[in-house]
Amino acid sequence: FYFPPPPPPRKYVRALRAATQTALRMAAWNAAFIIAGLLLIALIGEAHFRLTKPVIEISIPFQFVDGVGVIREPNAELRYADWDDDNFVVSRTNSQGFLDREPVSAERAAVGCHIAFMGDSYVEAMQAPIADKFHARLEEMAARELPHLEVTTQAYGISGTGQIHQLPFYDEYARRLSPKLVVLVFYLNDFANNSTALHSLPRGWDPDRMPFVSAQKDKRGELQLRLPDPEYESFALPRLPKAWQDRAWDRLTRISYFAKWVDTKNLWRYGSYRQIRAWRDMLAERPCCASLTKVYRYYTQFEKESLPPALEEELAYTAFGIEQFKRRTDRDGAHLAILSATKDMGTRGDPQFERLSAIAEARGIAIISDYDYIVRRGYDAEDGRWRNDRHWNATGHQWVAEAVLEWLKQNQDVCD
Repeated sequence: FYFPPPPPPRKYVRALRAATQTALRMAAWNAAFIIAGLLLIALIGEAHFRLTKPVIEISIPFQFVDGVGVIREPNAELRYADWDDDNFVVSRTNSQGFLDREPVSAERAAVGCHIAFMGDSYVEAMQAPIADKFHARLEEMAARELPHLEVTTQAYGISGTGQIHQLPFYDEYARRLSPKLVVLVFYLNDFANNSTALHSLPRGWDPDRMPFVSAQKDKRGELQLRLPDPEYESFALPRLPKAWQDRAWDRLTRISYFAKWVDTKNLWRYGSYRQIRAWRDMLAERPCCASLTKVYRYYTQFEKESLPPALEEELAYTAFGIEQFKRRTDRDGAHLAILSATKDMGTRGDPQFERLSAIAEARGIAIISDYDYIVRRGYDAEDGRWRNDRHWNATGHQWVAEAVLEWLKQNQDVCD
């Protein structure tokens, strides 16, 4: 026979109920204190960052110019913010839409040695005040050390562009001042940026509808220039949907300085590589982008004798862009040089530098290596770059200016 146990005495039930209620009240108070503490920390952090951080995020007003593509809005304020490096810069574009001083007059450029620098983010240099940029410092130093040359400089840089995209910067803007010397500032990612497929992939652009001048192969397999498409945004590749929490966090980081600081510690959350892989799979089905089947960036494979198709394409497109610049400068009676930028490009013996040298030497184009200058001077190249952003800091811009000035002293005939 089964006999159930007798019910516990009522006093035990009341004691258990009281203990449970006490525990719940303590938990509620603890939770309230924790939430209040976190809110207090957030408020203090918000106040601190609002007082000490002048810019919450990068702000880059841009416009589309027919035949040129996307450049910055003229006479507009541009804000740069890097919270990890604690670097905040507010600059203004000039009347042409480039982050530089107003161009010198045609009369002044004609009587002296005018130098035009063409490039991407290393020339645009949002990370530095305009007065600290290498071309401005070069002009100042040349006025002291090479006064007879009457050197003037101008920078035509838009971040994320390669030499092919920069051709209209010369045609529509730089050429007006008849520069004696045109310098292409070349960074490692320019190899990939010149390739239409590799340039469009990480940005989600349609390779047939680009916002910059690009190159495409004709029926004979020869590269031809293609004008930018003003409707490029309408043909952008579809994006993977973001989770609701990511969308909410994005909105919060645009208004809260404290949330922006927290966001710099959690950049992994966006899953950008997953998005790029999805775009790669979409583009790999097209004839123009069949080389994207495995990887989309080839920064470390130049040392191989047998290059993958995408890397061969990078070199072909880069040679095409540099050849187009060479034809233009020869036509206009200007000299052309290439500035190999930062230790990532290396110097003699490094495969990426040797690949660029082969392209330049075959066309009689001089190469200036700022890294070679840094090595010869015994500097630490990392001291010339921001830790997180990796672009040149004030020291790096100074070293580049010194490297170009040293080369200019040895090649003053380019100013003839």
